[in-house]
Amino acid sequence: MKEVSKFVLVLLLSLCIAFLIHLTLLHFNDSPLFEHKIIAAYVVNFILALVIYLILFYSKEKYSAQLGFIYMGGSFIKFIAFFLIFYPYYKSDGEMEMIEFAAFFTPYAICLIIETLGVIKILNK
Repeated sequence: MKEVSKFVLVLLLSLCIAFLIHLTLLHFNDSPLFEHKIIAAYVVNFILALVIYLILFYSKEKYSAQLGFIYMGGSFIKFIAFFLIFYPYYKSDGEMEMIEFAAFFTPYAICLIIETLGVIKILNK
């Protein structure tokens, strides 16, 4: 349980710091702070990363040989979430702007890195 708590703490702190930096950059560029579903992007990515990690963590004993496939399935679920929740909104005006892409991709990349490091620790045990 200690590993799960540590993972949640690292994930949450990393996303909070990234969110503050993201908002700061938006502010200095005179861009709207809370548009482009930025809060939803951070929350959805946090929840998905946490759920995928928990599934992997609690499956490590029974399905150790399949953990890689479960991890890849989790990545597929993230893509589905993007295309169902965010993509229609971002493409509603006919194009996806860089600021819209960054609103989703920034928390996605952070979660992916932390999730991958967590999975490596699970696999090494």
